[in-house]
Amino acid sequence: MTAPNTAVVDMAALFDRARRASRGLARADRNSALLAIADAVLANQETILTANRQDVDTETAKGTPQALIDRLSLSPKRLEGMAEGVRQLATLPDPLHRVLDGMMLENGLAVRQVTVPFGVIGMIYESRPNVTVDAATLALKAGSAAVLRGSANALNSNRVLVQVMREAINAYVPADAVQLVDSTDRKYVTELLEARGKVDLVIPRGGASLINHVVDNAKVPVIETGTGNCHVFVDSSADVKRAQSIIVNAKVQRPGVCNAAETLLVHQDVAEQFLPHALQALADEGVTLRGCERTQKIVDVEPANESDWETEYLDYTLAVKVVDSLEDAIDHINDYGTQHSESIVTESIANARKFQDEVDAAAVYVNASTRFTDGFVFGFGAEIGISTQKLHARGPMGLAQIVTYKYLIDGDGQIRE
Repeated sequence: MTAPNTAVVDMAALFDRARRASRGLARADRNSALLAIADAVLANQETILTANRQDVDTETAKGTPQALIDRLSLSPKRLEGMAEGVRQLATLPDPLHRVLDGMMLENGLAVRQVTVPFGVIGMIYESRPNVTVDAATLALKAGSAAVLRGSANALNSNRVLVQVMREAINAYVPADAVQLVDSTDRKYVTELLEARGKVDLVIPRGGASLINHVVDNAKVPVIETGTGNCHVFVDSSADVKRAQSIIVNAKVQRPGVCNAAETLLVHQDVAEQFLPHALQALADEGVTLRGCERTQKIVDVEPANESDWETEYLDYTLAVKVVDSLEDAIDHINDYGTQHSESIVTESIANARKFQDEVDAAAVYVNASTRFTDGFVFGFGAEIGISTQKLHARGPMGLAQIVTYKYLIDGDGQIRE
């Protein structure tokens, strides 16, 4: 069982260590450090899994829903995937020292815009211990130190993972480039959010309450990751067998993650043909179904209310609604969606393009499951989160989104008159 860890953490000293470690990372052998992490995760598999079992057992005893237990759980297969993600990250081009733009001014000054590290990146996240490795390795590849604050229910897992990573990288970069806020006391979250000038960027990853708390209270710049109230719309021209396969995958392949579908929208012209078989297939997978009045006239399901259309269940629950048209589906998604991932199943190219053009989301799919919204799947390496905001980072955030830039100017004695 995990006992609350309310140990005193000297956050000022932690920030200072991270800042000092970040200096020089841009020129260090970061790829070798990443490969060392990948090897160490597999070499320490039993230690990591033992710690994770402590966290899982504690949450199971509390009666935590199975979908959330799944988010917390590690396995040999997941550790292998974690290590593979880190190795893939090491093979990606260096995001630093890239010239984004250049110009020669009339006065002879040569100006270059070049990518550079943020410096110190803070990560506040819930449950999933794989984020500990994802966040640390992405920050490291991007030349920044990582300050990690996971949730209390994953503390044993996170503590071991951070120790494994620190020991692995020490031959190549300072171990202090990876820091864990090793306490469940929430006051340290506040200190991290208020560490302006000590932390350069904070990224929250978790549910709506966590993200809202970070955005509302941070004095440090924030890239906002979003909740995932994702939809699958079955158009009037859809291949119903394909549509059934897509919605079952989008809902049950891993229901406790942000890119899982939470609402199924079905065009009225195919509702009677599609819904009985599709909803039975979902029910066979253990999904609880909540439908609008029109859905209930076709299939015996629980009634849906207004709150169901705006809920990110993160569990084996799905809201179902019959709509009159493509336009109604788009309006529903734009009214209730969280601008994360949306999908249309259709054989109409015109409808597919209209859906992609008019749905306001970071990722808009045609004839595919929403479950693919993932930095690793997109080839970005392990992602640090999925942004639903509209600033420079949107969708899966990989290396390109966690570097900044500066201007380098070369002259030969110019002065301004």
